[in-house]
Amino acid sequence: MTRNTSTVRSAEILREYGPFDGAPKVGGVTYDGRLVWAATGARLIAFDPESGKQARALDVTADAGTAFDGKYLYQIAEQRIDKIDPASGKVVASIPAPGKGGDSGLAWAEGSLWVGQYRERKIHQIDPETGAIIRSIESNRFVTGVTWVDGQLWHGTWEGDESDIRHVDPHSGAVLERLQMPQGMFVSGLESDGAGLFYAGGEGSGKVRAVRRPQGE
Repeated sequence: MTRNTSTVRSAEILREYGPFDGAPKVGGVTYDGRLVWAATGARLIAFDPESGKQARALDVTADAGTAFDGKYLYQIAEQRIDKIDPASGKVVASIPAPGKGGDSGLAWAEGSLWVGQYRERKIHQIDPETGAIIRSIESNRFVTGVTWVDGQLWHGTWEGDESDIRHVDPHSGAVLERLQMPQGMFVSGLESDGAGLFYAGGEGSGKVRAVRRPQGE
């Protein structure tokens, strides 16, 4: 079982984006190196993190986690995960989601998809071609967004009135550090920009928040 002997610090919110027109909530979040994508239910929207302005919108089911593999977007859509060509907005393939509708976050790393299981408090590593579960990592909190950065696995939590972003050991699930979100701010989706930021979906706020990532302090 996951032990909670982690370093805890307050999350540093650097910027807020949104709410966006016609997007009352934000679930999954990903970053393609230029634009931040956010799942808003009936659409995937993309915005420029410098200007904060919306740049794209794809009419696809987008009710939970979102990921990007360098070419394609992946989007949890009810009980499946859709592979989407961002240029055309077309779904080019689909696989079953492991949680059959109980899935939350989504990330791409090491040639695999990593899928959060909200109430099961787990993260599954799955085959992106078949959806088969390769292995599972246990958490001790409800799991929301999932992201990998610099070989580190981080995930969002949301349980009761508390939410945080936590760095966990990808083998044991042990919590290494936690960034505690301010009261009333909840993490749905989670993505790293590959450098010093996390982008955190804010669910019913309709916002995406830029949170500073600790750099070995």
